[in-house]
Amino acid sequence: MTIDLTALGWDAARAAELRRGQRPGRVARVDRGVCTVLCADGPVRASLGGSVLAAAARDRAALPCAGDWVLLGSWPDGPVTVERVLPRRTALVRRTAGRDAEGQVLAANLDAVAVVEPAHPASDVARVERLLALAHASGARPLVVLSKADLAADPAAVARQLARVAPGAPVLPVAAERGTGLDPLRAEVTPGRTLGLLGISGAGKSSLVNALVGAPVMPTQAIRRVDGKGRHTTTWRALTPVPGGGAVLDTPGVRAVGLLDGADGLDHAFADVVALARACRFTDCGHAVEPGCAVRAALDSGELTARRWESWRKLQRELAFESRRREVRLAADRRGPGWRRGRRHTARP
Repeated sequence: MTIDLTALGWDAARAAELRRGQRPGRVARVDRGVCTVLCADGPVRASLGGSVLAAAARDRAALPCAGDWVLLGSWPDGPVTVERVLPRRTALVRRTAGRDAEGQVLAANLDAVAVVEPAHPASDVARVERLLALAHASGARPLVVLSKADLAADPAAVARQLARVAPGAPVLPVAAERGTGLDPLRAEVTPGRTLGLLGISGAGKSSLVNALVGAPVMPTQAIRRVDGKGRHTTTWRALTPVPGGGAVLDTPGVRAVGLLDGADGLDHAFADVVALARACRFTDCGHAVEPGCAVRAALDSGELTARRWESWRKLQRELAFESRRREVRLAADRRGPGWRRGRRHTARP
């Protein structure tokens, strides 16, 4: 089996990183520290080399993840190891659930990130806003896929609702199992390009992968009839090559996504709110009782909904809290592990 690495995004800039005795590959998935890597001569299983483990000890984000380009070394007794993770051009990162202010890299080297939101049983605009902030912060092109559009009474109306909270991101109604609405999405998966899918369980991400690949490569399950929630069909991040070039990367359904350091991503996701805030008479406007407040005027006129305004404020507070947590963690690291065990305190948001 041979694999065309250029169709997956390998190029001259990445080739310049090669060293004698190493071969390149792209990580398709990671299982308990062992990577499945797509190489020119086919998929291989590779464990982590010492240099990668040392880098991960300093920063867990250095561990390879799906979508990474890596350099492999082969040893006389047979093992293959990941010796280096090449610099990521984009990275989809969420905050971990633990106490430390650390990030988890969900996927790397994506050219576009599709926030997949089901039209049935009901779309959650606040969730779309949060995931779009994450997508913008990744550095990839964000878009919204309204999945299961065939199950909505008025999919066009739902798409318009999502478009109002997704400035700068196209909203694509899709019915994957019927094969309708897929052409604009296929345009995002061309030779050398990778599309990432981000959304909750039951959103239809695996069905989208199967539709784009043209074969049942990912398992799917029906959502629960009781509450419309999905099961975790995909429990790993998996990159799948698409016939004709390009790849699609499915991620497990996310129950909660914490923002880590996405101020720019949040500004892009709420570009309309940011523009209003910049139009206020005073640069330090608190958007409460100040004269000439463009935000209050937009709220009063209905141009800006109270729900979207509160959503923006909530995410701003979350980012500020994460920034404080990082400062505390960095200060603790400078003082040593003993200080961290006995003295670490963080404020609640």
